[in-house]
Amino acid sequence: MQATIITIGDELLYGQTIDTNSAYMGRELALLGIRVREILSISDDKSAILEALARAEQASNLVLITGGLGPTKDDITKVTLAQYFNTTLVRNQEILAQLEAFFASRNRPMLQSNADQALMPASCTPLRNDRGTAWGMWFEKNGKVFVSMPGVPFEMEALMQQEVLPKVKTYFQLPVIMHKHILTAGIGESFLAEQIADFEDNLPTNIKLAYLPGIGSVKLRLTANGTNREVVQEALDVEVAKLVAQIDKHIYGYDDDQLEEIIGKLLTAKDKTLATAESCTGGYIASQITMVAGSSAYYNGSVVSYTDESKQALLGVKQETLDSFGAVSEETVREMLLGVCTKFGTDYAIATSGIAGPAGGTSDKPVGTVWLAYGSPTGMRTKKLTFKGNRKQNIQLTALMALELFRKYLIEI
Repeated sequence: MQATIITIGDELLYGQTIDTNSAYMGRELALLGIRVREILSISDDKSAILEALARAEQASNLVLITGGLGPTKDDITKVTLAQYFNTTLVRNQEILAQLEAFFASRNRPMLQSNADQALMPASCTPLRNDRGTAWGMWFEKNGKVFVSMPGVPFEMEALMQQEVLPKVKTYFQLPVIMHKHILTAGIGESFLAEQIADFEDNLPTNIKLAYLPGIGSVKLRLTANGTNREVVQEALDVEVAKLVAQIDKHIYGYDDDQLEEIIGKLLTAKDKTLATAESCTGGYIASQITMVAGSSAYYNGSVVSYTDESKQALLGVKQETLDSFGAVSEETVREMLLGVCTKFGTDYAIATSGIAGPAGGTSDKPVGTVWLAYGSPTGMRTKKLTFKGNRKQNIQLTALMALELFRKYLIEI
């Protein structure tokens, strides 16, 4: 069972819009056991669309198409699909009624171009779009399915969940494919691969391991396939347990877990609070922590002390400490941690100070040098890190390592 994804729009080819639709559809199809064979990004051009459709029909059982369904002249997907399937456009009264209600509810006139969105290829099954004015289309041809959806991500995602995926499940006889993601940090991909080489070599033939590296982290994906869901799940659980036993100290979560969310749960369980004092990370850690809904229950706030003067004025870092050891030093981050705990009255804190780059490094403190402090005023730990990335990467790596070290600290104490 294979699928082709076709995304239509010049803005994708110019790099003006990032194609998040393909990633979303790929993830959803994988959960159904459907393999995406290829992703085609093409321009708003009739010949390009026709060529892509013909290619996809030869290669795949399912073709998902996004883009080109709007009311403007450059939106030609619907007309081109009618040509490809040798049919005509007819006015759909249900869609027209929805469009009239949509514009009336907003006290806006409905232009002819808007009304023409009710024109649909006669041979398609319309797919209701409750989040916009462009409905989706379902075509069947020689046992294969073509689905056209709007390119606006939140409209496409709603159509996938409410209309497309349920119909795909009933139309095709799908295999059983299950995934388990093991999330690791603090160990490189090559070192991880070497550590679990024997495990990988002895996997059953129906289970595969993939390495998905990110900035400072590696996601391991185990994928099992078969025909019986219970049997596949049992086999996958056995291999996951084996893998976890080998690399437990590097694992911070599974599947959709987020490091900052895990930290929040640990703090909540301990009934403890956290604050952050950030220099080189410029509030990035605070931003990550507060992405979690309800984080105000355990996170009190942050001080971004980017200059020596702000470190002294806001966190009480001593002038003699800065003079003797510098802003990027163990001594300074210790005092930053103490200061921010006092200011916000928290049990724990994380403090960062470093040289993110590209300038500012010295022979003894090159670009990428970072000092961290984390823990409580009476149980503080420190760590010196050296990164080799660009400015953005160094900031992200610092935040990741600070959160991962703090997570381990919470577990150990």
